[in-house]
Amino acid sequence: MSKSWKATLRLPRSSFPARPIPNLQQQWHRQCTEGLYDWQTQNRPHETPFILHDGPPYANGNLHVGHALNKILKDMILRVKVQQGRRVIYRPGWDCHGLPIEMKALGSSNAQDLTPVQIRENARKLAYKTVKEQMKGFQSLAVMSDWEKKWTTMDREFEIRQLRVFQNLVRQGLIYRKNKPVYWSASSRTALAEAELEYRDDHLSTAAYIKFPIVSDWSAIPELNKFRGPLYAAIWTTTPWTLPANKAIAVHNDLTYSVIRVGPNGLLVTTDRVEAMKQVVPEFEVIIESIRGSDLVGLQYHNKLRGKSAPPQPIIEAGFVTAISGTGLVHIAPGHGQDDYEACGKLGIEAFAPIDNGGNFTKEAYPDDPEKLMSAPSILDGGGQSVLELMGEDVLGTHKLRHKYPYDWRTKRPVVIRATAQWFADVGSIKDDALAALRNVHFVPEGGRVRLESFIKGRSEWCISRQRSWGLPIPALYDEAGNSVMTPESIEHIISVMQERTSAAWFSDSPDDPAWIAPSLVGKYRRGTDTMDVWFDSGSSWTETQGPADVYLEGSDQHRGWFQSSLLTYVAAQKLDGKNSGEIVAPFKTLITHGFTLDGQGKKMSKSLGNMYVPEQVMDGSLLGPVKVKGKGGGQKFDGLGPDAIRLWAASVDFTSDVLIGQTILQPVHSSLIKYRTIIKMLLGSLNQEARKSPRTKLDQMALVQLNDTMSQVMDCYNSYEFHKAVGLINRWVANDLSAFYLEALKDRLYCGDGGGILEPIFIGFLRMLAPITPLLVEEAWSHRPTWMTEDSSLENPARQLYHSPLDANELTLPPATLRDDYAALGTLNRAVQAIMERARADKVLGSSLQCSIHLAVEDKNMIKLLERYADELESILVVSSVELNQPLPEDALWAYQESSMVQDTEVQIHVLPPKQEKCSRCWRYVAPTENDLCNRCEEVVSSTA
Repeated sequence: MSKSWKATLRLPRSSFPARPIPNLQQQWHRQCTEGLYDWQTQNRPHETPFILHDGPPYANGNLHVGHALNKILKDMILRVKVQQGRRVIYRPGWDCHGLPIEMKALGSSNAQDLTPVQIRENARKLAYKTVKEQMKGFQSLAVMSDWEKKWTTMDREFEIRQLRVFQNLVRQGLIYRKNKPVYWSASSRTALAEAELEYRDDHLSTAAYIKFPIVSDWSAIPELNKFRGPLYAAIWTTTPWTLPANKAIAVHNDLTYSVIRVGPNGLLVTTDRVEAMKQVVPEFEVIIESIRGSDLVGLQYHNKLRGKSAPPQPIIEAGFVTAISGTGLVHIAPGHGQDDYEACGKLGIEAFAPIDNGGNFTKEAYPDDPEKLMSAPSILDGGGQSVLELMGEDVLGTHKLRHKYPYDWRTKRPVVIRATAQWFADVGSIKDDALAALRNVHFVPEGGRVRLESFIKGRSEWCISRQRSWGLPIPALYDEAGNSVMTPESIEHIISVMQERTSAAWFSDSPDDPAWIAPSLVGKYRRGTDTMDVWFDSGSSWTETQGPADVYLEGSDQHRGWFQSSLLTYVAAQKLDGKNSGEIVAPFKTLITHGFTLDGQGKKMSKSLGNMYVPEQVMDGSLLGPVKVKGKGGGQKFDGLGPDAIRLWAASVDFTSDVLIGQTILQPVHSSLIKYRTIIKMLLGSLNQEARKSPRTKLDQMALVQLNDTMSQVMDCYNSYEFHKAVGLINRWVANDLSAFYLEALKDRLYCGDGGGILEPIFIGFLRMLAPITPLLVEEAWSHRPTWMTEDSSLENPARQLYHSPLDANELTLPPATLRDDYAALGTLNRAVQAIMERARADKVLGSSLQCSIHLAVEDKNMIKLLERYADELESILVVSSVELNQPLPEDALWAYQESSMVQDTEVQIHVLPPKQEKCSRCWRYVAPTENDLCNRCEEVVSSTA
């Protein structure tokens, strides 16, 4: 029986566990978050810090995987910058004002049950509690930050800085109050900005054709002067509830119109829509044609909803009237439409919107019998039908219409356009400077540039007032006549009082408390109750940074939200400072957007579908499902891998579009993380100090070049924020270059030879690549390094090392380009040899690859030269017992397999044959002179260690 040589082998020994040990996770977590952030703050240069400004999440509700994606992407960017030698600044922020929190503060109460002061107190408590809970959730993701210096939009200091930004806009004349149509949410009872809308394509309206009687003399119009009988203007509307607000009917000067007779009545419609009217009025005859639209301008009609004694209303001209749909005559309600408002404004026709904040009709909607519409359902709940009933026989017909329509993004109910007195910011006068400032901004993806520019180009003003209690008050005063007063001086005085009493006092103090009135104002004033749009809150958050931030990173919906509001307020502030257009910059140097998170089937996540995933489900493994437990007792458990699991998922997806998450998506991520742990355990178990002094073989040099090349490519991906490509490169290197090639080739030398190789540079380089993605794994792996590495004070944690600092001090004996070409050739040869071996295994003549010898026949001189260059390492590279080049084949081989293969366009004849010698009982290579004996190499190793 042969002797056991196991004690003489360098077999891997490591305490690194196959899975993270839960009770040690907190230690690794602390070291790779607070520990690393504090270390880099002290040790990286202070001159040019890298600033990532946090787009504040809304302090409402629990975290979901979308939050995790956002925060992890930011964290990976910061960790890369630390590896590049930068000091990073990242302070988390929260958006704390606004409607959703106020609605929660109201709870089951009606708004009338709580005073604004009580609402604000409840809302502040809710926001504060949510911030604490969300911060704990973000920290669990191993996100490093200056948590102690977090900021929120409800901080006193933040509110004062925001008022200063607002004051600057007032000083430039960019803030004004106007009674004009705005998006109004009856379900939220407040005005909304464009950024607070979401559009649905399946909105269903009841559209109606209505006739209004012409009451003025039409005899001056040649085509009509012989017409006798009642004449009506026929209009079409998709919002019948706006008919009480009708103030005019519009035609287009250049369209031609006809009169169709329906019974005794004549109906005016555009000639191009006569045929379409058959769908509305089946039987009619065309009695007059070719009336110019310009001739109809000035006629007057009567709207019965305005009351019997109401004056007649005009037919006007409007360029937006078309003959594409409807009748070519447009119902104009300047209180419910922007185009209508502008058309009427030129003629001095005032906006009129007879609905209240909740969308219920007011007494002005039907003056002759106010109760009929005041008791009707709200406009969201069928009020339009009540209007149609009042119109009676003037309704020519109705039909259902499915079309695109804006909804309140919070309540998911339709919004309307309603004229109210609101505060606006003039965007039109600064949009050119804002667009110019974007020219030097780097967008990721580049398509974000067009998206943001289009939102800015399409905006001329910004409605910044909200009719809510929970928010920063707009610092406006009103005199006894209701006229607003807001000057830089009055705001300065209000700020001074607010610094002493807080913004809450604006609502709790007596409405006419003189302390809030600037000494220069004479008379009695009361404070306004409007609050600022929350986008103005977060859009002022650049005051938390010094100068433009290096990166803003948020979801793609923020092009019309935070990105835009930040840009506009920042540009306005610079204009006040006297900067010229060419000097004005954006508040961000790089603007990165990510998509939304969807479930594994690409569906939007919602509670009703049961597919709302939270980060904990990824970290504890429950989203993957249970795994069977081996051994006694059996059973099932979740294979949770902690924060690194969700971080590796976030790094593996292309975040520039919508990303998926689910069991099938996470399984390969889980497998990769297990593979990393397996490789790290093997590396840790095989590291030995003597390897530092052992000679670098050409195989070692080849592996070092592969490592450096991969690290360089990975960093290129990190620099371009293509983390998913970086993960792909790491996985390819682990599977192909490291596991399948170098480690396979190195095993004999590592376990049975001098223990040499470049495992230490590989271990450190691998951890450097993983440091931004899986920081806990890196911290855990580093803590398990052997004692001799722990005692080496020159070795820093790989996450803190400069990424491109040299990994190996030894000089290469071959140029890197040669090593790369040789690796490609030898890799191809290795795969060809392995394929032939599989044939031998299938025939049951071969087991281990060491049970064979290889004969190579080559004619090409360059290929011969390449193979001769590696003559002393080919056995290791191919993992066989011997390799011969252009030698005679044995005539008495028990078996043989042969195949011709192309290696770098060169034909190589490969012969796989039985081994020439006996099996070494220590290394198992077939290179021993006799059976149960040792090979020469093993004899030397054993003798030297005896």
